[in-house]
Amino acid sequence: MRILSGVQSSGQLHLGNYYGALRQFVAMQNEGEALYFIANLHALNSVRDPVQAKKLTFDTAVAFLALGLDPSRAVLFRQSDIPEVPELYWILGTVVPVSNLERAHSYKDKIDKGQSPDFGLFAYPVLMAVDIMLYDSDVVPVGKDQVQHLEFARDWATKFNVTYVPKYDPADPEGKKGPKGLLKPPRALVQEETALIPGVDGQKMSKTYGNTIELFAEIKATEKKMMGIKTDSTAVESPKPVEGSALYQLLKVMAPASEWAALDASWRQGGQGYGYYKKKLVECFHVTFDGPRKRYEELQADPAEVERILKAGAAKAREYAAPVLARVRTAVGL
Repeated sequence: MRILSGVQSSGQLHLGNYYGALRQFVAMQNEGEALYFIANLHALNSVRDPVQAKKLTFDTAVAFLALGLDPSRAVLFRQSDIPEVPELYWILGTVVPVSNLERAHSYKDKIDKGQSPDFGLFAYPVLMAVDIMLYDSDVVPVGKDQVQHLEFARDWATKFNVTYVPKYDPADPEGKKGPKGLLKPPRALVQEETALIPGVDGQKMSKTYGNTIELFAEIKATEKKMMGIKTDSTAVESPKPVEGSALYQLLKVMAPASEWAALDASWRQGGQGYGYYKKKLVECFHVTFDGPRKRYEELQADPAEVERILKAGAAKAREYAAPVLARVRTAVGL
């Protein structure tokens, strides 16, 4: 099984990135061929400062490694180090219906939030599809908000194969009874319980919304954010509402399994104020991230080693990418 996913280097990584994606990535590096990339081409849609773009790419790589990604078991690379990406991006784009891009939930949501409706944002799902198909990926761990993009990728792989592979049967993508497709339709893997992590304001945690709790920021600032999570005016002695509570959802995700039952019972019974639960959340943060934060500082001080890992990862990723692009080029007549 070949596993692939990536994270944009458009800002500092936060709890939503970790519980919605990165934790899965680390666990899955033991389950098959794992390829993980830093999506710094995607990040150009929002990061226009070249110095910041380079720094964020490096920081994202360091975060991957600090959180447990092992370069001896998984491939870590920069999206921009794979020249096959932009070429397949164009070739695939020639069969992508504009109507699909127009109804992309992510595009409409970002426009509603004030992001500029540039071509890069509009065509984001095409680049994402290429990121997946270029390595013959089988499984793509993603957040729930990216599932539509995976469905698009499957549709476009099928359309491309039907267009360029004579007698291709979409019901037989592996070619067990007939010709095999040029591009492999991927499948999404979503961890339902932690797919959407709330931010300090109750919305989905996102750099776009400015409501994140960063993994590697200065610790006092991080603790202040957790203590400032939006809550209602429920009295100390009263049971606390579960639905719509960002604090409850974060505790549910972050608390050790051995402690969650007692916390949940206390929350539902009443008798403790929100401040008590916010302090518990801070404790959970320290338990989970103090070790990775120390490793993060060590890696920040050794940029040559990080660069070595990324270059080795890109070389390995290109071993997967080159044959895919070669067969596509031949099929389309290039």
